Amino acid sequence: MARIINKDTTLCMSLSARPSNFGTRFHNYLYEKLDLNYVYKAFTTNNLKDAIYGIKALSIRGCAISMPYKQACIEFIDELDVSVQSIQAVNTIVNSDKYLKAYNTDYIAVEKLIKINHISNHTPFVLKGSGGMANAVIGAFYDAGFKNGIICARNEHKGKSLAERYNYKWVKNESTITPEQAKLIINVTPIGMQGGVEADQLSFSETLISQADIVFDVVALPVETPLIKYGKKLNKTIISGADVAILQAVEQFILYTGVIPSDELIKQAGEFARQE
Repeated sequence: MARIINKDTTLCMSLSARPSNFGTRFHNYLYEKLDLNYVYKAFTTNNLKDAIYGIKALSIRGCAISMPYKQACIEFIDELDVSVQSIQAVNTIVNSDKYLKAYNTDYIAVEKLIKINHISNHTPFVLKGSGGMANAVIGAFYDAGFKNGIICARNEHKGKSLAERYNYKWVKNESTITPEQAKLIINVTPIGMQGGVEADQLSFSETLISQADIVFDVVALPVETPLIKYGKKLNKTIISGADVAILQAVEQFILYTGVIPSDELIKQAGEFARQE
């Protein structure tokens, strides 16, 4: 029997410049399987302030926040969770009786992936990017005790600011980076993202990829970006954006509903969500 949306249905949503179906499919799959009277819809906006205030005004339960709104939305939030306070980047808003609290489940997901993959905090890394997601990733690595890090970012102001906040080094491009400094490479840019102008490009040079031990790409769609494909070809340890997307989406789901899905249901929802 099909689920029926009614006046009591709880709405959750996402805001992104380039909405995808991943979150929509993931959350709605779990709502259906767990018989929850919820529905999830992806949106974009050209008026962020009104969109955030609309969450409160319309009693929307939760909202996932993606590029480029992760930092810009902060001024419209009532409270910041500890997962946001240090990195100043939001990816989840929870509305409780018209009180908006912001979280960063990306940070939580990366924190878990470091442990799952047994990555030593002595591993030197290079992170490419300087946006809201970069803040979440770099914050998780810093809090896990990683000392040897380089931020590679074309935006000098944002790149330097991010590096200085965590006492890492900043470089404008990767040409000055040696292989010894990049045993772990992390892409936190839109390079390789489905539908983007750089969808077919590698986010790091073949030289750096070939000499790295671990390849980490936060881009979730496609599941296998050019970076991930190349890293797999060279038998590198791989952490994909899909890994981050599923872990952070589960955290969001729990925040919105208070329900903890089984591991099997999470696996099923992830597989379903990736069937774009």
